[in-house]
Amino acid sequence: MDGVAEGLWELADLHEKNGEIAKSVKCLEAICQSTVSFLPVIEVKTRLRIATMLLKHSHNVNHAKSHLERSQLLLKSIPSCFELKCRAYSLLSQCYHVVGAVSSQKQLLNKGLELTATFGEGFSGKLWSCNFNSQLANALIIEGDYQGSISALEHGYVCASEMYYPELQMFFATSVLHVHLMQWEDGSLVEGAVNRCNGVWESIDHDKRQQCLGLFFYNELLHIFYLLRICDYKNAGQHVDKLDAAMKTDSQKMQHVRELSKELNIVNEGLSQPDLPHRDRATLSSRRIILEEEINNFIGPSSIGGQEALEPAYFGNVKREFGEKLELAPPPIDGEWLPKSAVYSLVDLMVVVFGRPKGLFKECGKRIQSGLNTIQAELVKYGIADGATEVDLQHSAIWMAGVYLMILMQFLENKVAMELTRSEFVEAQEALLEMRDWFNRFPTILQACESLIEMLRGQYAHCVACYSEAAFHFVEAAKLTESKSAQAICEVYAAVSYICIGDPDSYAKALELIGPVYRTIDSFVGVREKTTALFAYGFLLMRQENLQEARVRLASGLQTTHTTLGNLQLVSQYLTVLGNLALALHDTVQAREILRSSLTLAKKLYDIPTQIWVLSNLTALYEQVGEKGSEMENREYEKKKVDDLQKRLANAYASTHHLELIEKSKFQVRRLNEVDIKRAIAGPSTRVDLDIPESIGLSSSTPQPSSRLMDVDIGRRVTRKG
Repeated sequence: MDGVAEGLWELADLHEKNGEIAKSVKCLEAICQSTVSFLPVIEVKTRLRIATMLLKHSHNVNHAKSHLERSQLLLKSIPSCFELKCRAYSLLSQCYHVVGAVSSQKQLLNKGLELTATFGEGFSGKLWSCNFNSQLANALIIEGDYQGSISALEHGYVCASEMYYPELQMFFATSVLHVHLMQWEDGSLVEGAVNRCNGVWESIDHDKRQQCLGLFFYNELLHIFYLLRICDYKNAGQHVDKLDAAMKTDSQKMQHVRELSKELNIVNEGLSQPDLPHRDRATLSSRRIILEEEINNFIGPSSIGGQEALEPAYFGNVKREFGEKLELAPPPIDGEWLPKSAVYSLVDLMVVVFGRPKGLFKECGKRIQSGLNTIQAELVKYGIADGATEVDLQHSAIWMAGVYLMILMQFLENKVAMELTRSEFVEAQEALLEMRDWFNRFPTILQACESLIEMLRGQYAHCVACYSEAAFHFVEAAKLTESKSAQAICEVYAAVSYICIGDPDSYAKALELIGPVYRTIDSFVGVREKTTALFAYGFLLMRQENLQEARVRLASGLQTTHTTLGNLQLVSQYLTVLGNLALALHDTVQAREILRSSLTLAKKLYDIPTQIWVLSNLTALYEQVGEKGSEMENREYEKKKVDDLQKRLANAYASTHHLELIEKSKFQVRRLNEVDIKRAIAGPSTRVDLDIPESIGLSSSTPQPSSRLMDVDIGRRVTRKG
């Protein structure tokens, strides 16, 4: 009977290579359903192959799970078969992960660790121990057990160290850093995790580092998230440049590989012709050898023959071509963080996050569109086409689709912010409404975006001079998030809108909002909240004619903003207010210098309202010092800018969506029924800690299956303050 089984296995392999998955599964299930008994080991191997195939080529997790649970029962009667037992534990753990059975998954993984501790000798045993610790860390994160997750990862790190395997050490070191970034209880612990990653990475041989592209991207992105959190934008920007260069290099390489593979397919088709002349066959055979060697040099030999090493399956599962996986660790460990398309979208997003505050709008526009195109193409693979909602998703696709949706919303968020800065109000409306539509279709998956959308509605209302409505939306946004950082930012934005209203009652409301933030600004990680609070407080003091005190607060905030954040828009607005103050204090020399600098920045940012604000101050300055010619020239230029802004505002007001966006109420979304809610909350979710403004960051969420520890966070944008 062994020969029969081997024959059916080979036939199943042939069908799988031809893409006939149903036939392949049918061949294998013939062994399991046979009236003649096969040896238990043969049945176990067959069921493991069926489960792997189902997980790699379908959404049928429950069918795979039943095969694996049957394998578990059979393996209990077999005293040896360490590798088979470990493989069964690993695959079944992943099935439990996908269906959300975290408790069962943890029990199973602990049994796997007991097995490796008892029988797992040598390199293979330690690898399986690393596998189980990695999966256990993910399971514990789902339950919010940060310390337990770190403990599992540290065990994996020790095991990798005992194997003298620095690449594997790096996998666990970066994973530990990832969890610390999620939790962030002690800044020194996070810094220590960053330093350990740097040390381990340097210990890897340079040539091997070149082959660890997945680890490189993972490590660099985690470093960026850390540096953004502590507001070290200068060093973070250097990491973004490294990532962008690596992404472009890899994209060029993979394009070349695709061209070589296309030619190899043509050569193979030619060689398949039975009546091919001997000379032509020899020529084609020689060319095939050359092409295979070239491809091997780029991506390794395993990718050509289609024989993949033993590794966990992908859930969700769109079959990806070679080169689309960024491996983090070797088989049999869960060797991927996110698909390459998602990681590269994050790199594009990081370029936008750093470029937009500097006014690099042309490049940002390209990256935003590129990112949106990539993500929307990926979403189609997960069943998200026109009109699809979260209840239409396959359960196994929910988490990965959720990751792409969250990144998509951040691209749209940046698009809204960029268009508002340029006073392209109609384009900002369209992007904001697109965010609303995505949220309406995926209200559970994108629940964290509700606060973001309200904040952007506040930004839009503020930019079109609807200050009362802006304050309302900023306050609502603060209510919709549990992040103290996001709450503080939104409350400061609301205060600025109240200040712009300009009456004593509004000033009082602004002070009520600014005061608590101002008193606690040193408790926040980084200086983002401090700079925005200092701006708002200084602006309020100026409006209340407390000019000297306002100058002190604004000068302090400007220095911090300039040296740390590098946000030119905020710097420009600081300078404008300080120039106004200098003028009010009759310091015309300083006022002229400051206002000219502010105007230069506002022009670079295409920021028309700030330009008008500066120009009006310059007009007053020229009038004060008696420069009549400059005054008239400046007044004329100011009038052109005002006319331009009024046309843009008129177009915004004329839009059918304007009133909908500024209305003092939250968007009404389609409410799910009870069954739909239960189904949707099993997916990615929903309570993301929005604690890293101006960035994409990290957080945990509960309850949900998570992959490689991370849920993608939502960023904050710096609002207009003038």
